[in-house]
Amino acid sequence: MPDRALTASIQVLDRMALLLDTLARYAEPASLKYLAADTGLHPSTAHRILTALASHGYVERVAPAGWQLGAKLLQLGHRVRVGQDVRRAARPEMDRLRDAIGESVNLTLRAGDEVIYVERATPARAIRVEQIIGSRAPLHVTAVGKLWLGEEGAASVAAYAGRTGLPRYTRNTLTDVAALTREALAAAQRGYALDDEEAELGVGCIGALIRDAAGQVVAGLSVSAPIERRQADWIPLVLAAARRISARLGYPEGGASLAA
Repeated sequence: MPDRALTASIQVLDRMALLLDTLARYAEPASLKYLAADTGLHPSTAHRILTALASHGYVERVAPAGWQLGAKLLQLGHRVRVGQDVRRAARPEMDRLRDAIGESVNLTLRAGDEVIYVERATPARAIRVEQIIGSRAPLHVTAVGKLWLGEEGAASVAAYAGRTGLPRYTRNTLTDVAALTREALAAAQRGYALDDEEAELGVGCIGALIRDAAGQVVAGLSVSAPIERRQADWIPLVLAAARRISARLGYPEGGASLAA
């Protein structure tokens, strides 16, 4: 992109941010006239930017001629708050689980058809599995991702398969929708899932889900280890850690159908 075009794009983003900040100062819907005056933007420029923001849900047009912040911002703010709350609640339990098993522990959030790694607790050992904070992986190749799909049912698995095509990452990746559906539903039923070298050869994971006070799944907890070191004895430890994190978020310890 030429420097001039890049500069123009940045200028538009700056103006968008200025309009959003200005709208946030109004308790009631604000007119275009006042917004243009407060921001120093020409009314036609402000209108074009507001219309673009409205098309994505970041602002809303209110009759007769007012503008206000949109529901999309509320949704994004909720995600940020939930992510912060989950990380705060999970960290001590992640450290405790890492110390108990001597392997890497991961916290993931869902971002559409992927999981995103937002926190980790790694052991002090030379050979270990270490996920990069901010990295992403498709749902069908991760333990917690399969649990998320199983929670939503067979129709959701089929829809996911249709959207993504179930790309193969290793020879063990589940690329058949029927096989993925069986595994995802079974995992949701038992409350934990395994990644048997499906995302990366030589790496195995055990995953469980974390719920909030309303019983909604908000995150995933997993242990990653070289496949030859992974032990079935860790499963109850992972489940117990996920239950304690869920309890910190307000979910009852003995809550029905706790899938982690």
